[in-house]
Amino acid sequence: MDERPADVAVRSTARPYTAPTRGNARRATRGTAQRPIGGTVRPPTRGTAQRPAQGRHTWLVITGLIMLSLIPVIAGSVRLAELSGDPEVTAANARFVASPLPVVLHVVSATLYTLVGAFQFSPNIRRRWPRWHRGAGRVLVVAGLTVAGSALWMAQFYPRIEGSGDLLYLFRMAFATAMVVSIVLAFVAIRRREIARHRAWMTRAYALGLGAGTQVFTLWIGGEIFGRTELSNALLMGTAWSINLVVAEWAIRRRPTHRRPARKQPARGARSVVATGRQHV
Repeated sequence: MDERPADVAVRSTARPYTAPTRGNARRATRGTAQRPIGGTVRPPTRGTAQRPAQGRHTWLVITGLIMLSLIPVIAGSVRLAELSGDPEVTAANARFVASPLPVVLHVVSATLYTLVGAFQFSPNIRRRWPRWHRGAGRVLVVAGLTVAGSALWMAQFYPRIEGSGDLLYLFRMAFATAMVVSIVLAFVAIRRREIARHRAWMTRAYALGLGAGTQVFTLWIGGEIFGRTELSNALLMGTAWSINLVVAEWAIRRRPTHRRPARKQPARGARSVVATGRQHV
């Protein structure tokens, strides 16, 4: 009986059957047993398991920063509302009425810097909306420099009121200059793609910009304990900036650095064994 052409083609291309030995079966299943159809299944890592808890913690931090920012924001809004009308000139606002532009720039830029800057601490926002994060970062650089620059201008050229002396003047000049330096270093770091250093310097700059919120508590509590004198006012305001910097450094040093583990490439001999095992299967 003549063989059909299809049977001849099948017999010419089929390989002779080789009974798998124990060693060949072990090599054949070594590379394929853990690879189901559809891709490699990876067990959940520690970072992914803790992500919901970290997200809740991050939003608590953001809420706390916004609440702390609202204190100077409300006080600044009251000052702007006062200057927008025809205020009565007093010893407390005479310098603002005579030259309102620096204080207006300071209040507006500080409001933008503290409220928008709080959301920059959210990893979810940085991951899901990177364009928003970069755009907001550029705005915050300008706003932060405006906050520090107007603070330097007011400390240097506004006449001093009762209760502020040389020590408070030095504190204001030093911490405002430190804020400018921090923002500049953060900008240089991000241009060099140094993400960790950029975040560290921006965290320090934000802590300095949020000093007015902490000063409300240090002046209130410290004033009840030590009284309100020129020296105590300066020390309590300097303490507020220092507290913010300490908290910022603590947050920077405890921030985890997530690094993807490097994939181990099998040796050349091992890859040939795996390929041989797949062929047998």
